[in-house]
Amino acid sequence: MRVRSPNPARAQQLLATRKRAAVVPIETRIAILRHQRVILDTALAEIYGVPVKRLNQQVNRNRERFPSDFMFQLKPREFAALRLQFATSKKGRGGRRSLPYAFTEHGAIMAATVLNSKEAVEMSVFVVRAFVRLRAMLGANKAFADRIEELEKHLATHDCNIQEIINVIKRLMNPPANRRSKIGFALPPARTG
Repeated sequence: MRVRSPNPARAQQLLATRKRAAVVPIETRIAILRHQRVILDTALAEIYGVPVKRLNQQVNRNRERFPSDFMFQLKPREFAALRLQFATSKKGRGGRRSLPYAFTEHGAIMAATVLNSKEAVEMSVFVVRAFVRLRAMLGANKAFADRIEELEKHLATHDCNIQEIINVIKRLMNPPANRRSKIGFALPPARTG
């Protein structure tokens, strides 16, 4: 039986891919648009190591692989809102001349398959893991929010009970002044003289 030695070029390529995944914070590139978690074509192209033009070209050539639940093109209003957040340049000043595409988790995987490069396929694993981590974080945040709401309900009832206890203690510490006169005979003060 022959044992193959690892290909050094292939090992370097895998290392470069992993370094790029570590450098590019994928979770921060995932946005929520139209009630879906998506990643824009510019971020996806950067992660996959291809120009945005090439990514969009391959997507347009394989349009049947990208139904509306895998990818959609932003509307001008959505893009304007994102432009304000991402500080991209204006049209005619070196910026985009077309509206960007937004890829869902499945669309990002499909984009890796249409690019037909090993780097894109390898990076798609990191993209999927980022979507899974984001989904887990949102699920944990939902459970955490539910627990906080439950504690707030308990706190509201406890606040009322504690306030009643404080009021009773205040009444006991400061009894009302007794206005009744004493019963009986009081001797006049003794005269010394």
